[in-house]
Amino acid sequence: MGEAIQREYLERFGSLELLAKSVVEGFITGLHKSPFHGFSVEFAEHRLYNPGESTRHVDWKLYARTEKLFTKKYEEETNLRCQLVLDASSSMYFSNNNFSKIKYSIYAIASLMELLKKQRDAVGLSIFSDSLETHTDTKSSIRHHRFIYSELEKRLHPYDKSIQRTTLAVSNLHDIAELCHKRSLVIIFSDMLDDPEHMEGLFEAFQHLKHNKHEVILFHVVDREQEVDFNMENRPYNFVDMETGEKMKLMPAEVKEQYIEQTSTYFREIKQKCGDYGIDFVTMDINQSLNNILLQYLTKRQKMK
Repeated sequence: MGEAIQREYLERFGSLELLAKSVVEGFITGLHKSPFHGFSVEFAEHRLYNPGESTRHVDWKLYARTEKLFTKKYEEETNLRCQLVLDASSSMYFSNNNFSKIKYSIYAIASLMELLKKQRDAVGLSIFSDSLETHTDTKSSIRHHRFIYSELEKRLHPYDKSIQRTTLAVSNLHDIAELCHKRSLVIIFSDMLDDPEHMEGLFEAFQHLKHNKHEVILFHVVDREQEVDFNMENRPYNFVDMETGEKMKLMPAEVKEQYIEQTSTYFREIKQKCGDYGIDFVTMDINQSLNNILLQYLTKRQKMK
């Protein structure tokens, strides 16, 4: 899809699952043609039969073709457990030309789930805002995938301005750490627009995840042009805090320098602390290709072997 997401291309699919399959197929094709062709993308559905074990799960059709004994892999034999975590607070619905941070994150989660499915890995979903709205265990069944797709599609609906959901990442990440009983790769999608005063508590929650032996990737989702570089026409704007409803009328030029300095300092501190805690912090611009997220995941998976 190139370096930038072709939004019309993404929007034309009839379902999230079809979109995810198309993204992953394109990614795999590109992976084999790129400098990253050395990545081991294991899409194994079988494993070699071990003499002495039950022949109940032997794939006899495959034996007829290869004259080798393979057994089918099932959920309990999964290679990796991955808990996908979505911040669904109001700020994630900030949109530029009707393409929001939450929509980008949902497309990314669906694509990751499709890649995990091809690798016969187990996947779970957690969605939070001011409370933990959804949490599933990690599974690899088709029925489970369909449930996750349905939960994600609910969040693709237009933003309801009458409902303000604040970000309470601290308590929800503690809950997720407690609910994920088995060692997992936890992948979080959030714009990290929590109260800066909560930073210490936030990293206590991250430490909780690490204490429970989970590996963590934090995808910091932003609209770089507007939220980071603050590129706007120099005319009066009515700025609205999507989580509190607070309004402020400003000229961008009056606050741009101070805004960029303060936000850069805040997120630089988060990135540094993530490094101290062994958490992968990756800033993702919603105008970038979803392939970047899939590649980050594969890089992390290689390190975990």
